[in-house]
Amino acid sequence: MPYELYYWDGIQGRGEFVRLALEEAGVDYVDVTRRPDGMAAMMKLLKGRTEPHIPFAPPFLKDGDLIVPHVANILLYLGPKLGLAPKSEPLRFIANGLQLTITDFVAEVHDTHHPVSTNQYYEDQKEAAKQRSADFNVHRIPKFMGYFERVLELNPEGSKHAIGNELSYVDLSLFQVIEGLHYAFPRATKDFSRHYPALIALHDAIEQRPNIKNYLASERRLDFNESGIFRHYPELDQDA
Repeated sequence: MPYELYYWDGIQGRGEFVRLALEEAGVDYVDVTRRPDGMAAMMKLLKGRTEPHIPFAPPFLKDGDLIVPHVANILLYLGPKLGLAPKSEPLRFIANGLQLTITDFVAEVHDTHHPVSTNQYYEDQKEAAKQRSADFNVHRIPKFMGYFERVLELNPEGSKHAIGNELSYVDLSLFQVIEGLHYAFPRATKDFSRHYPALIALHDAIEQRPNIKNYLASERRLDFNESGIFRHYPELDQDA
């Protein structure tokens, strides 16, 4: 049976990190909420009282009777099955740690446009968002990107991957982070190739992988928009 991915319809969001792994591996999967009855099916699982291990929120992955929630947890589960995780068990935990750091960063990206409350519209917290984004552009982007640049430079295998000497889901997730930052903060990221050459080289190599290239050109790849995590509001984008 194909994997079933549950995430909000119409946005890349956190679900995209899982989609990229599934697409790179070329396995069958269903993006459930893109079907006519998909949202109802997802909400039934989220609010249901019949499943013993219900997820708190999407994304979550259904593999047969097993439901796996949270991006990093899903990728920890899928990685070995898809050939996108290190073969060494200790290195798998290192990969998971890197993915969890990406999770932390994505949460900070979200908070640039919703720094006060997720229950308020962006327009209701614009001034706070400007302050949060100014700090994010100047301090947080360099802190996280600098860290991942060092991870690539210090890979003991001497490869161009985040971990080990083969492609992993961490590489795919770093590609998505760079894509999202370029969309949301084009001014703040305009010098990325100079400051983070290893990250940009990884991004460019992922972009040219056959399965990823086909996916990016397909209708399956949703556009970035101002309902997702990476949002472009010109007033929040400034030179880092």
